[in-house]
Amino acid sequence: MADDRNLLGDYLRARRELVTPEQAGLPVHGVRRVPGLRREEVAMLAGISADYYLRLEQGRDRKPSVQVLESIARALQLDDEMTAYLVGLAADRPRRKRRPRQEVVPPSIVQLLGTLPLPAFVEGRYLDVLAANALATALSPRLTPGANRLRDVFLDPGERDLFPDWEAATEALIAGFRQSVGTDIDDPRFVELVGELSLASPRFRQLWARHDVQPRQGAMMRFDHPQVGRLVLYREKLEVTTGTEGMMLVVYHADAGSSDAEKLALLASAALPARSAS
Repeated sequence: MADDRNLLGDYLRARRELVTPEQAGLPVHGVRRVPGLRREEVAMLAGISADYYLRLEQGRDRKPSVQVLESIARALQLDDEMTAYLVGLAADRPRRKRRPRQEVVPPSIVQLLGTLPLPAFVEGRYLDVLAANALATALSPRLTPGANRLRDVFLDPGERDLFPDWEAATEALIAGFRQSVGTDIDDPRFVELVGELSLASPRFRQLWARHDVQPRQGAMMRFDHPQVGRLVLYREKLEVTTGTEGMMLVVYHADAGSSDAEKLALLASAALPARSAS
């Protein structure tokens, strides 16, 4: 059953395997049969007993103190976001199955999309495209309501070709998705997406096993656009707070007066007929 999943142990094991002894400042003797740190090495670095750390990984103790978790986080070289995620996994709160709620974009945000002179779309908790303006669709045909960013970026060759930094883009996408979903792993939408992508994409499987976590946030993005060529844009992700959970307004913009701004204006001109026809 999903409620019996050892989320804390899964996370500790995944992160332990990503830290080398050299990174932790430990000497290496002989041949090592496991990737990353051994359990007893993490326990030593965290200042706890090896038996206690083993119980945590095996799920036999699921209520460690925050102080213990923070010590383990330092041993595993986790940043603030990943430490907070680790502490959240061990929080003593009941998890109950919830009926999936339809994500509805507030009308005011839909209206805002139509007035913005920039590529903009609304992204749901599971990275579904819930609404988009014409310029967003001109930037990528996959930025249209009903699409899903995970499916498109990992499985659609056209979307992959759009990102010259595809590997870095997929890392950020997965880490943001895991942060967005949190511990709701029994949600049918989550099960559907992770199951489908795990079967279809080796890259997804590789990244999902890392348990990376980071906020869904802004970044500088490079595109290889089939119409205007190389395009460098800033992506902003702004939380939609009006009666929603995990919904983001995503907006792309360029440096004023730059060649990227000129290319964006060309895309906007091409999108005008579609905008006036809608």
